[in-house]
Amino acid sequence: MDDAPSPDADLVADLQTANHAFAAAHFTGMRPLAPARHMAIVACMDSRLDVFDALGLDNGDAHVIRNAGGVVTDDVIRSLMLSQRLMGTASIVLVHHTDCGMQKVSEDQMKQEVEAETGMRPAFAIESFTDPYANVRQSISRLRHSPFLLHKELIVGFVYDVATGLLNQVAER
Repeated sequence: MDDAPSPDADLVADLQTANHAFAAAHFTGMRPLAPARHMAIVACMDSRLDVFDALGLDNGDAHVIRNAGGVVTDDVIRSLMLSQRLMGTASIVLVHHTDCGMQKVSEDQMKQEVEAETGMRPAFAIESFTDPYANVRQSISRLRHSPFLLHKELIVGFVYDVATGLLNQVAER
């Protein structure tokens, strides 16, 4: 056990207590490494979105890759490539949502603010957007055009409505 000082010992203790309760209630032994539903999900990191509950999944059913906006970046494609090639996933589900923080940020303004504060301009794209439906369509297109993915036939996109909890399927056009 690491005895390093913690910036917030109460937080760490709360997390460990919750983990012990989780393990006692839910952990029944080793699960298979590959997802049972052969599915990978790319979703926004927004804490209002419980991916497993929203999609009716159990722990071990799918790989879940989350980032700000749920956008398909090179790192997401890297993770999906490994998921497909090493763990046998075949379908990809995208879950973006309404009222996303990425709809409220300007790429140029964010980069300028960070550069002013740190002296370095981020080299990576912020990937802000205004329309989550259009962004899902763009993400599907990025996946379909990636040479690194084995399975591109079964890609489906949704926008989760944070006000109702409902998923709205996005047509590719």
